[in-house]
Amino acid sequence: MKPLFLLLFLCFPISIFAQDKLVLDSKYLRTQDSILVYKPENYKKDRSYPVVYLLHGHSANYKSWSKLVDLQALSNKYSFIIVCPDGLKKSWYMNSLNKDSLQYESFFIAEFLPYIQKRYLIDPQRQFITGASMGGHGAMWLFLRHPQIFMSAGSTSGVLNLRYSGFKKTTLAAILGQYSDDNKAFDSCSVVNLLPKIAGLGKQIIFDSGTEDYLYITSRKFREKCDELKIKATYLAQPGAHTGSYWSHSILAHFEFFNRLAVTGLTKR
Repeated sequence: MKPLFLLLFLCFPISIFAQDKLVLDSKYLRTQDSILVYKPENYKKDRSYPVVYLLHGHSANYKSWSKLVDLQALSNKYSFIIVCPDGLKKSWYMNSLNKDSLQYESFFIAEFLPYIQKRYLIDPQRQFITGASMGGHGAMWLFLRHPQIFMSAGSTSGVLNLRYSGFKKTTLAAILGQYSDDNKAFDSCSVVNLLPKIAGLGKQIIFDSGTEDYLYITSRKFREKCDELKIKATYLAQPGAHTGSYWSHSILAHFEFFNRLAVTGLTKR
């Protein structure tokens, strides 16, 4: 019995046991949102901390990142607060054009962020956001729409152009309307087309994609647009596909990148 218990324990990263699991009622979602929060082991009430909002991919949930990487170890290493909200499987982290459906962006900005900022000692000048796949789109979407809130953003295997998504005729269509070449919502809501919003702001971003990922082309075009607009972007292309095993190591570069910015920003005060 002991060996079996040990094997089962080792199969599940200890990071799944966050210090806090929160449940937030939302008028914009018309349901509850579950949230995991990790605080560094040296968390003290006489200082503020950088925060990373970590968004999951399509069909996943708020616990998904904790099964891919040791979030507690990352929180301890960088002294970051790490917050994992639930994207409700297919919200795309946007407001639906159907006003009677999910309004996730409004939830995130008007309800979720104030709720987290009230409960934890977060430095408002050092807020970061990143995610994978649908979450990579969501992180860039929220950052580019609200650059005043975030110091930086990341995307790993992100859906940076919605016209390339495998869900454009299903869950994306439920938010943006039936997919067609004439439906311009798929262009106006693609984050590659929102990059001009941060041109000239001096903001830095990071994004990556596996070279075997079907969305690899969207990252290459995103890079080209960043170059055109002279946006300070770190772009990583490396072997890998659109899988959790790829994200479990690709996300580590994002934390290292955010830490450098957080430390640099702190020394400039």
